Amino acid sequence: MPRKLNDIAHRSAAVVAHSGGPTPVINASLLGIVEQARLHSQITALYGARFGIAGILSEDFIDLYQQPDDTLQAVARSPSSALGTSRREVGSAELTQALDVFRAYDIRYFFYNGGNGSMGTAHQIQSMADAAGYDLQVIGIPKTIDNDLLETDHTPGYASTARFFASAVRDIGADNRALPGQVEFIEILGRNVGWLAAATSLARARHDDAPHLIYFPEQRLPVDKLLSDVERVFRRLNRCVVSVCEGQLDENGEPFGADVRSGSRGNLAMNLAHRLALLVMERLKIRARSEKPGLLGRACTACISDTDWNEARHCGQAAVAAAIEGERGKMVTLLRGSGAEYAAETGLTSLDRVAFFERPFPAEWRNQDGNDVLPQFHGYAAPLVGTIEAHGALVDARVSKSRNTLHSEK
Repeated sequence: MPRKLNDIAHRSAAVVAHSGGPTPVINASLLGIVEQARLHSQITALYGARFGIAGILSEDFIDLYQQPDDTLQAVARSPSSALGTSRREVGSAELTQALDVFRAYDIRYFFYNGGNGSMGTAHQIQSMADAAGYDLQVIGIPKTIDNDLLETDHTPGYASTARFFASAVRDIGADNRALPGQVEFIEILGRNVGWLAAATSLARARHDDAPHLIYFPEQRLPVDKLLSDVERVFRRLNRCVVSVCEGQLDENGEPFGADVRSGSRGNLAMNLAHRLALLVMERLKIRARSEKPGLLGRACTACISDTDWNEARHCGQAAVAAAIEGERGKMVTLLRGSGAEYAAETGLTSLDRVAFFERPFPAEWRNQDGNDVLPQFHGYAAPLVGTIEAHGALVDARVSKSRNTLHSEK
C-alpha cells in the first residue's frame, strides 16, 4: 500500500499527477520526470499522486525517489498509468484544498500530465496560487491519444494508438478480403476529432486495401450519404471496411440512434459501429458487422511507436528542466523540424493557450467527399506512427480453365 507522507516536510518538493484517459506511453513521461528531477538538488522530494487530482486531495502519495531504477524502466514500458489517473471534475473548493495540500508539504513544483481539460485545471491551479501569493510552478505535460491539443505538432500517446488502429484495420481488412460479401464497421477512438480515424489510412498497401471509407466527427454524416458510399464500394469490391470515429454524428447531430452514455466530457455513443451495421443490413440488405477495439487501442503496448515513446520521455524531462529554469504556467510542446528527415524538439506554451481548447482534424486534409484523407496527412503522420508492414499476398497466377477429353476410336 502507498504510504502517507503527512509527517514529512520538504523545502522544495514536487508532485506529479496523471489526468484523463491513459496512453501507451504515459509512463515514459513519468520516467523522464524522475530522471530529470534526480539531477537537480532543488527538487528535494518527488511525490506521485495516486489516481490524479484525487490523490492530491486525499494526500495519497508515493515517493518516486525511492523507486529502483529497474522498476522505473519496467514501468515505463508498461501500459496505462502506473500512478493511476482520474477524470474527476474539480471546482473552486477542491482547487483551494489542493493548494492547501501543496502548502502543507511545501510543494513548489507541480507536473500535470494530461489533455486540454487537464491543462485547464493546471491553469486554474497556477492562477489560484499566483493570486494567493504562493510560489508554485505548474508545468503541463501533453498527453492524449486524440491528438487534439493546440500549440503542439502532436501529442505523446497519439502515434502508438494510431499504430494500433492502423494495424487492426489492416488485419480486419485481410479477413474482409478473404471472406467477401460483407461490410465491416470499425469504431475508432477519438471522441470529437478524427485524427485516429484518419490514421487507419496508413494500413493501405494496395489500391483496394481497407479502409475503403473513413469518416470524421468534425463533419456531420447524413445517413443517406453513408449508405450511398457503402453501396458504391460494395458494388465495386463485393466487400467494404469503414473506419468511423466514436463521436460521429448524423445530419441532425445525433449518433444514428445508438445508445448514449453521459460522462465527464459529455455524451458519447456506446454502440455506434453496431448501429451503423444494423442500418446497412436494414436499408441495403447487405450482410454487415461491427468491431470496437475500444480501450485496447490505448492500453496495448504491442504497437508502441518508438518515436512516440522517446518523445513522451523527453516531454517529462523537458517539464522538469523548464521548472528548474523558473518557468511557470506553461505546457511542454513538440515542435517539428523543417528538414527532409523527421525531427522534433520540445518547446513551451502558456497554459491559457491550450486550456479547454480542442484542435480538430484539418479540413484541408480531408477529401471533397468527406470520406477519406488526402496525401498531406500521410506526410504528417507516417514519421510518427512508423511503417505499417503490408501482409504478403499470393501472386495472381491463376490456372486457366481446361478439360481433358477422351476420344474413342472407331
